Amino acid sequence: MEVRRTVSIKLDVDRDDAALLRETVDEFLWAANYVVDHAWQGDYKTTSKAQLQEETYDEVRDQTRLHANLVQNARNKAADAVQGVVARWKQSEYAGKPHFSQPTAVYDKRCATFHEEYVSLATVDGRIEIEYVLPDPERDTPHSRYLDNDDYEVTGAELHHKNDEWFLHLRTKAEMESDTPEQATTGHPTVLGVDLGVNQLAVTSTGVFWSGHEFDHWRREYEKRRSDLQQCGTRHAHENIQAVGRKETGRFKMMLHRIANGIIAEAAENGCTVIAFEELTGIRDRLPGASWEHKWAFERLYEYVEYKAEEYGIDVEQVDPENTSRRCSHCGFTHPDNRHGEDFECLKCGYENHADYNAAKNIGLRYLRRNQTGDGGGAPVGVRLNRGTLNANGEYEPPAGESGQSRSPRESPTLNEARSSDRAK
Repeated sequence: MEVRRTVSIKLDVDRDDAALLRETVDEFLWAANYVVDHAWQGDYKTTSKAQLQEETYDEVRDQTRLHANLVQNARNKAADAVQGVVARWKQSEYAGKPHFSQPTAVYDKRCATFHEEYVSLATVDGRIEIEYVLPDPERDTPHSRYLDNDDYEVTGAELHHKNDEWFLHLRTKAEMESDTPEQATTGHPTVLGVDLGVNQLAVTSTGVFWSGHEFDHWRREYEKRRSDLQQCGTRHAHENIQAVGRKETGRFKMMLHRIANGIIAEAAENGCTVIAFEELTGIRDRLPGASWEHKWAFERLYEYVEYKAEEYGIDVEQVDPENTSRRCSHCGFTHPDNRHGEDFECLKCGYENHADYNAAKNIGLRYLRRNQTGDGGGAPVGVRLNRGTLNANGEYEPPAGESGQSRSPRESPTLNEARSSDRAK
């Protein structure tokens, strides 16, 4: 069984090397966008990497100072993005032309050499060696679990620039025996389900709620400010509208970072190896009352959780959301009338709880069932609740220290228990 993990390492970059890295990233993004532009010509979108290589490689090499393999990696990044758009079109979903603006560059072993304490990276002006900012070797960190582990090898990396700091997201992999569960190597045997919504921006299968009231309050407040300024129609008002937009984005990003940190903390505290979200495609159509701001918020939240989880060696996945809000997480009975607003009551077994909490458990269960394999290895063993776990069959197991007798599904966490876990964020 192949196990893959990503480890984020901060780089100790001086001023001269930082300038080289910025130039390299700029040219890498130019190359990737150039390939996208080429693939996008005409009604037919080119998705073949071999064809794009043949048609764009020489031009990109002439127009940039990139290492040959960085050019190929930029082409791969562009081709993958175009392929993703075409796949969404085939599902009758909207998707626009990709454009890369986040300061990143993709490295493999042909244009980077990974050492224990430093890395050698190809740039637009030769190679440079940059030391890692390493954590305390006595601490249990992703670095100690994967980079200091002889079972794992580094296969590549993605260079990131954020807040004037440089990070290398190192991709590692290991081959494990088929009868050795992945959780034995990570110590994290469970999955955390996360449901997204309007009234509750996020709810975890452990019963933690992040209310959407603050988000909606400020969304309406900023809409009112923009509306008032638009009525003025002056140039000064237009400039103020742009300032309001920046303040709005900044406030919401801070809010979403707090929620993302809370979700990561909840997963880490409960020993989870996976955080499972519902698929974000079409989420606005599924949620009554959701605005485009909500869709933007859900996408940003997922991105924040995804990159923050790398530090803890936690995977972040998406699952099919069909019927997760209508299905009973205890008996599996699915019916539209099971849910009434924020209340869930199963018409078959009578289980009652907060509807979003029930959905979060179903999202975790959907991930378990999707990833069950016949070889007995690799699948997490349960969905983490606010007490105990659910296995892939929906059977409840109490936490350690309670009676060894498994309680019936109705004796699992109640509506009041889930709501009492709500935290002010």
